[in-house]
Amino acid sequence: MRDNSEAQQMPGTEVLALEGDIASHLVDGADTFLLRKLDESIKGRSAFWARDVSSHEAYSRSVEPNRSRLAHILGVCDKRATFSDPELVGSTERSSLVGRGEGYEVHSIRWSAFADVQGEGLMLSPIGRSPTANVIAVPDADVLPEQIAGLIDGVATESQYARRLAESGCRVVVPTLISRDEAVNRISNRELIHRSAYELGRHLIGYEIQKIMAVVDWFERQGESEEDSTINTGIIGWGEGGLLALYAAALDPRIAASCVSGYFQSRQEVWNEPLERSAFGLLEQLGDSEVASLVAPRKLIIEASRAPEVEVPAGTGGAAPSSLTTPAPDAVENELIRARSLVEGLDPSTMPEMVRSGDGMGACGSEDALNAVLRSLDVKAGLAPPGGEPQSYLQGFNPDERQSKQVHELDRHNQWLLRECAKTRDTFFADLDCSSLETFEKTIEQYRETFSNDVVGRFDDDLLPFNTRSRLSYDEPDWKGYEVVLDVFEDLIAYGILLIPEGIKEGEKRPVVVCQHGLEGRSQNVVEGSRGAYNDFGVRLCKRGFIVFAPQNLYIFTDRFRSLQRKSYPLKKTLFSMIVPQHQQITDWLQTLPFVDGERIGFYGISYGGKTAMRVPPLVSNYCLSICSADFNEWVEKNASTSSPYSYSTKGEYEIFEFDLGSTFNYAEMSKLICPRPFMVERGRFDGVASDENVAYEYAKTQRHYDLLGIGDRTETEVFVGKHEIHGVGTFAFLHKHLDWPEKRNR
Repeated sequence: MRDNSEAQQMPGTEVLALEGDIASHLVDGADTFLLRKLDESIKGRSAFWARDVSSHEAYSRSVEPNRSRLAHILGVCDKRATFSDPELVGSTERSSLVGRGEGYEVHSIRWSAFADVQGEGLMLSPIGRSPTANVIAVPDADVLPEQIAGLIDGVATESQYARRLAESGCRVVVPTLISRDEAVNRISNRELIHRSAYELGRHLIGYEIQKIMAVVDWFERQGESEEDSTINTGIIGWGEGGLLALYAAALDPRIAASCVSGYFQSRQEVWNEPLERSAFGLLEQLGDSEVASLVAPRKLIIEASRAPEVEVPAGTGGAAPSSLTTPAPDAVENELIRARSLVEGLDPSTMPEMVRSGDGMGACGSEDALNAVLRSLDVKAGLAPPGGEPQSYLQGFNPDERQSKQVHELDRHNQWLLRECAKTRDTFFADLDCSSLETFEKTIEQYRETFSNDVVGRFDDDLLPFNTRSRLSYDEPDWKGYEVVLDVFEDLIAYGILLIPEGIKEGEKRPVVVCQHGLEGRSQNVVEGSRGAYNDFGVRLCKRGFIVFAPQNLYIFTDRFRSLQRKSYPLKKTLFSMIVPQHQQITDWLQTLPFVDGERIGFYGISYGGKTAMRVPPLVSNYCLSICSADFNEWVEKNASTSSPYSYSTKGEYEIFEFDLGSTFNYAEMSKLICPRPFMVERGRFDGVASDENVAYEYAKTQRHYDLLGIGDRTETEVFVGKHEIHGVGTFAFLHKHLDWPEKRNR
């Protein structure tokens, strides 16, 4: 390797003077870029709304597309089940009656929500009289229904809001939430369910909203009787319950009033909150203010109160690092002011209302908040004075059994979706016409657009001028290597190493192989020595006469790069939203070099570089072929399965999940986006990425597709006796064949 003190740049480029770890500069720049995009998202949201405040009815119609969008990103799409009444839950040893207070009794209940998933919790019902209102009281994820009903210790009396509402004559249903207790590898129950659901186009938030909506369905059926026809439905929640109360009210116009406590604020740092709060594209259209505007013209009460405090530091097993803290009262009020501005022009009485618990940092469920809820539900008697402590009949009660059942049902639903999603993808691709190569190339374009916009995510920024900087870093007898930096977007650069073989004749144009490293790798791994799985494949190809470019990709520095993915998600973007334009800029620049044949640029990536091989060439037409090494497999199963030993669902790669991939693009479908260009898979028999069977199963779909189009000779797979590594036998022959570079030259 050449000493930097003797560095020289390539002709026609500026000197690369950037010192230190350029890969670190690259990740820092991407972080700055994303933080700016997050800031800009607030102003950009108005383009997605067309609010009509001329009347309540007109307003509700005008925001319906936004309500539908929210339902989609929260995965509220499964058909809800119907049931006549909730089931009373007891046993031969205990009654469903678990408590009794002044004027009400408490039963343990269960109800059908969707598919074979059930909600479970408590119902507090008035004794001997009709309810004054129906209320769903949602606790935080780490609070039991029995605690806010006052049946067991754990919540202060003044925050037992389910109990206080029941004392005031309301019929109250309290659902059990999936807890933050550890499931596996320090990953919480909530995060575990979320990971699989997200890959399958669902969301834990959506699942829990469906359970809430199923109760609203029942309340509505109850209201069909003349006696109950004037009873209104409301919802109140704290912490995670506050999140659910806000979203449920936004999605379900039957909820007349809602109270959100210990949650409402700017969501600009949602990427630092628990992973299960991440919704793909949330901040593109929706912050808390915009969600609040979906509740209008119905009543929304925001209670500024102390919130759940949760901290998951980096390096905590496989869990995504996260933090929950109490929003400052001023931050709550500022977001509320913004919410009011969005619905300005509606009846002032419909404006969101704020109450403070104490100084805004007090306990949830204050009398002011509960009175506001009851007023909004037209309960004229208001909040009753607190009654005596309810009698508890809980004997042998074990909340862990109920929690395990709730977790199991959602995991079972996810795994059912996983089994069925291949059919969903077939339906999704129903408009692809493979009757000829011509019709295929025409009809695949709509799917390429979907992949770009809705799966990978695309920034609309124009690429900057190259502003190429370079320096000679390798000076070997057979080749030279230059470090190269290009501008891509403001703050975002592309960096890599260009390997140029000796002996290129004047006017000669050579093919290029872009060689992509894997997870935590560097461009230098492709070049220097026999580095682990890489086996010198960059230098070996250069010695065969190919020009080689080894880009530095973003997936390096563990949590630093994973936080980039977390910051991308709410913008409806991913890491590849930046990696794709980097590769576009790289290949555009390569095409300007006098010794490069711009029609013969191939891509060859290993491991995470293999993931890149499936996602970048479909969107960068400058690549004339793609080779996926040590990664190709039944990718959706690898992400969504909770039983496969190969699955990411319980591992530390918390950034790996892509929303709704199960319904759209597995690896076979991604290979269709590469087609009709040549495509190859390289796999070692003992590669821990997946089993031979899963790789063969998924690749068979690719081979069949190429065969049916009459171009079966353009795709190959090589399985060799080896591990997670570059083999460089069949793939090298593939490159020589399809890049039209004879193997006998420059060996």
